[in-house]
Formats: sequence, C-alpha cells, structure tokens
Amino acid sequence: MKIVIVDYQSGNLHSALKCFELAASETKKGASVTISSNFKDIESADRIVLPGVGSFNFCKSRLFENTSLIKALYERVIDKKVPFLGICVGMQLLASEGHEGEAYNAGLNWISGTVKKIELKKNLKVPHMGWNNLDFQFSHELFKNIYSKDHFYFVHSYNFQVKNNKNLLATTDHGEKITAAIIKDNIFGVQFHPEKSQLPGLELIKNFINLNY
Repeated sequence: MKIVIVDYQSGNLHSALKCFELAASETKKGASVTISSNFKDIESADRIVLPGVGSFNFCKSRLFENTSLIKALYERVIDKKVPFLGICVGMQLLASEGHEGEAYNAGLNWISGTVKKIELKKNLKVPHMGWNNLDFQFSHELFKNIYSKDHFYFVHSYNFQVKNNKNLLATTDHGEKITAAIIKDNIFGVQFHPEKSQLPGLELIKNFINLNY
C-alpha cells in the first residue's frame, strides 16, 4: 500500500509524515508513506492525504497552480474512488466555496458546503484553539475505537457548513456546533489535526489506512 501526503507548500508535512509512518507501522498493510507533489505518485497512491495550514485562499492558490497534480487528484479520488483525507484547511478545500481571504472563492466542490468564519454569541475566543471532544452523528469505521470522551487538537477560525447533513460525520462544541469531520463515499475530512492529537489521532489515522475500499 502506498500513502501519499500531498505537498503543495501549505501543510504541516513533517508532523504528518511521522504520525502516518508510525500508524502505518502498527497496521498489517505494509504501507509506505511519501510526501510528494508529483502527479505520478498521486496516480499510484492507495491513500491520499491533503494537509493544510493557512487561509483558504492561500491554500487553494498553492494547490491549483499545479494543474497536473489537480488532474491526478480528480482521476484518483473522484474516478477511481481511492480513500482521501483532508486535514484542517485541506478539509475546507473540499467545500463548494470559502470566504477566507476572498468571498465566494470556489473550492474543489467534492462535498457541498460553504466555509464561513465562526461567529460566536458566547464569550469565547476565535480562533477555536486547543483540545475538544467530538459528537458523532453516526458510527463509521474511521472512528473505530474512538470515543466521545477522547480529545482532538483544533486550531481554526472558519467552519465548514455542510449543505447536506448526511455528509456530517462529527461535530464539536465551541459556543456553537462546529463541523469536526465530514464524509462522502471515499472522501473524508477532519477539521482537527490528528497528527497532533496523540493516541486518538493515531487511532484515526490507523483506521483511515485500514478502510476497506
């Protein structure tokens, strides 16, 4: 099995690599983990990970400037249904549009929804930063052996508002319901950073590697 972490100069690549390597070593898949921006690596990937750090606008511009990479992602994820995981802004890029840096900025539109700034009514801070637990909307093997008491690390100011609740896998609470995980067929996204979330994050990555697709 080949796991590719997409390098588009906008992600916490070192931490992601180390955590995915550790998770892969604890599975029986014999998986290798590679960081790459080469479309040929994407074309042969069995699992694809899109990290993201920064603004929606910045991350999108970095990703879309590599046209060969975008084409390979569409072919592998949309056409071939290879499991895909977007992390933080990598998840937000799956949306129909984002409003950070530029209003009505089109995303990949792989999962219908809009990324808008968190506007809190309670006396809480934005960005939403730190540890928080999850409320699962339904059970899924991505969260096997992970429980509502487990905490994951968040750092973000924008929320992915899904158009269809069937795509909402988990939420968290920060004065309002915040989207924590999304799903559509073989496509997954998490707003938190599993690579920074200690044992629960490691468990999620192992579950992603072990998905039966």
